[in-house]
Amino acid sequence: MPKVVSRAAVSTSQDAQSTPSSAANFRVYYCICGEYILIIDKPLPTLPKRQTDGATIVQAKDTQEFPAKVFKLNATPMEPILYERQDGKYERQWRYTCPRCNLPVAYQTVPPASNPQPSTKQRQGSTTALTAIAIKSSTYFYIIKGALSQIQGQAPTDAFE
Repeated sequence: MPKVVSRAAVSTSQDAQSTPSSAANFRVYYCICGEYILIIDKPLPTLPKRQTDGATIVQAKDTQEFPAKVFKLNATPMEPILYERQDGKYERQWRYTCPRCNLPVAYQTVPPASNPQPSTKQRQGSTTALTAIAIKSSTYFYIIKGALSQIQGQAPTDAFE
């Protein structure tokens, strides 16, 4: 009887039904320094812009009209700041910065959940888990205009406007 050297099972998903996650085309966006910051299911140029500062609006929570975007934000939460807008009004912003170069990349206008407690599974990547809990405590968060690029290591076209 011949000796079996190896056994292998061939698995294919060509005949499998597609799921929403397998059919989604995720886009990766990078900071100017090259660190990945955002993975999202929609291209940022197709999302609505905020009239006050041109920031891209990302829906983090489901509403009655629209479902939330599927995304992962790799950013470090910072202390809130009081920001003076171009129209002379003030706004409190809870900012998120790039974990590598500390450049502000996103913000939200409502405070994140107070004392977020990650689950045991989420504690493995504690900063990322706390950021996910904090950012998803608000209905919307905003990507600062010119902060992210789809090409790693290259400044976005709107970075210097």
